[in-house]
Amino acid sequence: MSIFERFLTLWVALCIVVGIALGHLLPGVFQTIAAAEIAKVNLPVAALIWLMIVPMLIKIDFAALGRVKEHWRGIGVTLFINWAVKPFSMAALGWLFIGYLFRDHLPADQIDSYIAGLIILAAAPCTAMVFVWSNLTKGEPHFTLSQVALNDTIMVFAFAPIVGLLLGLSSIIVPWGTLLLSVVLYIVVPVIFAQILRRRLLASGGEAALERLLGRLQPLSLIALLATLVLLFGFQGEQILAQPLIIGLLAVPILIQVYFNAGLAYLLNRIAGEQHCVAGPSALIGASNFFELAVAAAISLFGFQSGAALATVVGVLIEVPVMLTVVWIVNRSKGWYERDQPAALTAAAPKQPV
Repeated sequence: MSIFERFLTLWVALCIVVGIALGHLLPGVFQTIAAAEIAKVNLPVAALIWLMIVPMLIKIDFAALGRVKEHWRGIGVTLFINWAVKPFSMAALGWLFIGYLFRDHLPADQIDSYIAGLIILAAAPCTAMVFVWSNLTKGEPHFTLSQVALNDTIMVFAFAPIVGLLLGLSSIIVPWGTLLLSVVLYIVVPVIFAQILRRRLLASGGEAALERLLGRLQPLSLIALLATLVLLFGFQGEQILAQPLIIGLLAVPILIQVYFNAGLAYLLNRIAGEQHCVAGPSALIGASNFFELAVAAAISLFGFQSGAALATVVGVLIEVPVMLTVVWIVNRSKGWYERDQPAALTAAAPKQPV
């Protein structure tokens, strides 16, 4: 992990402080940024989101879809968790904690928006950081790559319907035009652009050229993420200062859903007889979220000052420390996982690091 990835929680905490301070000192600047939009798309944020997302999508090799059948049990478990369990379990947790248990401790006019943000956060599986988590669990690299490629393909078609369905069930008005525009702007177009760029780089300079470009883009991607967070907290500052417990309360359902989905995926892989080097990344892919996309969609749908945007940012805040605990659990439980498993499975090992 790079120093930025390792200390992501610290950088987010600093962004909270800087954003709140700048929002208080320079309110006119933030209002000007908020007004720079076309068709409900904020242009500065769109540029930042592209810088965040495109480098991650360049890493994805969609040719890996041809290897999906090699680990069909692990693929099946992860797909079930990502698309049939996680969005719905997060919605249920949002309704329970935000809509009921914590309602009296949160701004009444933002309750629905917080729930919407949690739903958006859980509606798309992680694309980039899972390669780090897979490495840390000695995961099977071809499984991780093929699973991420498959999830990205499904996300193009499933993200909007799932978000729309769960927002509707939560009695939250669904701005379908903006939702579909977000899918095109932040999923479809970046995927196409990233894959065209990837193929041209590989054709002209091979893997070395691809790695050089990613090396240049990765710092820009992280800077864009932090800049987006500063903008968000610049708008959210007054609300956070008035009720500082908001972030902690929003973190509760996110934490529960991470451990629930990771544990369920891990257990189902063991029941299915999948090897540990597949079960580890499967659990981590099942638990983590594509928070960059979630932040972009929340801003587009509900705005900078919305509870939805803040809820997705809480996902960024706790991503690294929470997922590292899942990595620790997966690694420490390997002996239990492989107990009573067939020798052919326990002897299997990853072919190469991701």
